[in-house]
Amino acid sequence: MKKTTDNPLLDVQNLQVHFGPVSNPVRAADGVSFRIFPREIVALVGESGSGKSISALALARLVPEPGGRIIGGKIIFQGMDTLTLKRSGLRKLRGARIAYIFQEPATSLNPVFTVGWQVGEAIRLHRKGVRVKNEVEKLLTAVGLPDPKRTAGAYPHELSGGMQQRVMIAMALACDPDLLVADEPTTALDVTVQNQILDLLVELREKRGLSILLITHNLGIVANTADRIYVMNSGKIIESGDTKTVLRTPRHDYTKKLLAAVPRLHKVS
Repeated sequence: MKKTTDNPLLDVQNLQVHFGPVSNPVRAADGVSFRIFPREIVALVGESGSGKSISALALARLVPEPGGRIIGGKIIFQGMDTLTLKRSGLRKLRGARIAYIFQEPATSLNPVFTVGWQVGEAIRLHRKGVRVKNEVEKLLTAVGLPDPKRTAGAYPHELSGGMQQRVMIAMALACDPDLLVADEPTTALDVTVQNQILDLLVELREKRGLSILLITHNLGIVANTADRIYVMNSGKIIESGDTKTVLRTPRHDYTKKLLAAVPRLHKVS
């Protein structure tokens, strides 16, 4: 959890991302502002199409081009505005300082390369002189995968969905980033595995000092994971606060509807 005296690790100010024609754009991010402090887990919550993933991609200038364009705002990461970085600066930022866990590991992992090769790719690019094989096995162990040597030699289709997601997390951790962006990391996983992945993220925050941006449409999974919540709708942040306050006393009707959509167990008479 952050200390109130800390400076933010990330400070997004009035971010604006547009798609489509200049004369009549789709405003995927329409004045989005949020902060993440050191060692903090922040949830960006909203339904599909609300703009949360695009806002997260903008942090490292990964908005798809030429269709998408960042037209305004500031993204201050560790004191520098990432929107002003040149290509060389972006290469040093992506993966090494801001890392992403993308949706659907089954489609994000390359089926023709082994797990070990894919986890080791970022190490080869950013960490010259490191023994890649040894580091890969350390990372696979760190994310709770059994028999790391065997797992490193496996192909993605040989692993379960939960194991694939742990591989994705290992890839994101390969360069020891300061900020981990987890975009719907529990999608398509059963409830038990979802909880394991969320517990792993919390554990990694504690052990590695990570800050995490958790992107999800499900308010139910953030209750025991996130320190603070930003609720997003139609490209705008419409509510924010510490997790307990937002979940117990939501102010916006949209937030109340998201909470109402969380499945609950009911007694059967």
